[in-house]
Amino acid sequence: MPAAALIYNLFPLLVGPIPRWEEHLDRIAAMGFNWVFLNPLHPPGLSGSLYAVKDYFSINPQFWPESGEDPEVALVRFIKKAEQRGLKVMLDLVINHTAIDSPLVKEHPEWYAKNEDGSIKHPGAIDPGDATKVTVWGDLAELAYWPVPDPEGLLNFWAAVLSKYLSWGFRGFRADAAYKIPGWFWRPIIEGARGRDPELQFFAETLGCRLEELAQLADAGFDYICNSSKWWDFQAEWCLEQYNRFRHLAPSISFPETHDTERVAAESGSNPAVARQRYLFAAFFSTGLMIPVGFEFGFKKRLHVVKTRPEDWETPTYDLTDFITRVNRLKLGCPVLVEEGPVTRLSPRKRPVVVLLKSRDQGKGRVVAVINASPKVQKANLQKILDFLGEPETAWQDLTPEANPLRPEQMRAFLMAPWDMKLFFNPEGTPFLRKKGRKA
Repeated sequence: MPAAALIYNLFPLLVGPIPRWEEHLDRIAAMGFNWVFLNPLHPPGLSGSLYAVKDYFSINPQFWPESGEDPEVALVRFIKKAEQRGLKVMLDLVINHTAIDSPLVKEHPEWYAKNEDGSIKHPGAIDPGDATKVTVWGDLAELAYWPVPDPEGLLNFWAAVLSKYLSWGFRGFRADAAYKIPGWFWRPIIEGARGRDPELQFFAETLGCRLEELAQLADAGFDYICNSSKWWDFQAEWCLEQYNRFRHLAPSISFPETHDTERVAAESGSNPAVARQRYLFAAFFSTGLMIPVGFEFGFKKRLHVVKTRPEDWETPTYDLTDFITRVNRLKLGCPVLVEEGPVTRLSPRKRPVVVLLKSRDQGKGRVVAVINASPKVQKANLQKILDFLGEPETAWQDLTPEANPLRPEQMRAFLMAPWDMKLFFNPEGTPFLRKKGRKA
């Protein structure tokens, strides 16, 4: 089984031409990531958005080497240098729409979704944090998949696109808005690509989709899906319900922020404690995790798919590289944290200290996460919870990175700083709660 996906999003508009990407590889590898994720690097349409792909077979001039070197040669070299450091490289795969001014609109108008008046339809998406907010992108043309008017032609086109990307050396693909495409259509795309590289991995971006849209991807062959835990307040029920419902569909990926969200540093007033908590929680909650470039330095400017430029690189607000390194090392070394095991709330709702239990479907081991979800010092009292779980207190280990570990007898009651989070690990813990149907 491949190692859990620890993904670093190297947003190309922020880092500049391809040769400059190489300058970040040593830092990314040293933090313990095993994937580098690149957003679309193709020539865009009239809006200039990375996600308004006009030409799938060439490279955006913004990323061409300043030396005049062939950009494809530079890209292949970058991918090889990444792999020399133990980093596989994945590319954003945008096949749910094209730029409105893509040549495909005229060459294959039958491939596109239409409005009632016959005009090309623009795609939209629901805000993962507020389902009442829908964004429609006028610079994009939505491809028709419900139903697919020309399955053979469209499948052959995407097979040719993937063949090009595989020739460059990509080892994985993030499927943008994967839920907008039928699972049955994804399967031949994924299987065909794996025919060339059996270890190829596919990551489904599923943020903002309806539950039935996610469920229909069950047989598509994705290795990972995304979850919305970034927006969880640690209190509402929806996050745990969605996680436990879909954890058998595919392992999921958590993140404290993405290129599509506000920066954690901006939201928190540059508080590194919040960033540490959200990163450690992502590592606990899901099999995979991801951050965009700059998260480790507390960057506050939101990444923009049109406007961001290398000049937007910021002076670090703080530096979490050592913390992230420790968390990544901890995650890969703990079997509970690299599986999509059941997660249960052990604390009553609406309490500032939240206690979660993650266990395994098979095998021993479980982890308790204790989260101070408030800006004030709080007292965590785990007396009843540890008694309820049943293991001897000596079986528990404090794995919290960059903290003086609590001894087993200290875990029963302790003070937590604002936005603090602790992880306690029991390597012998059984897969299920000793007393089902109860919470401490």
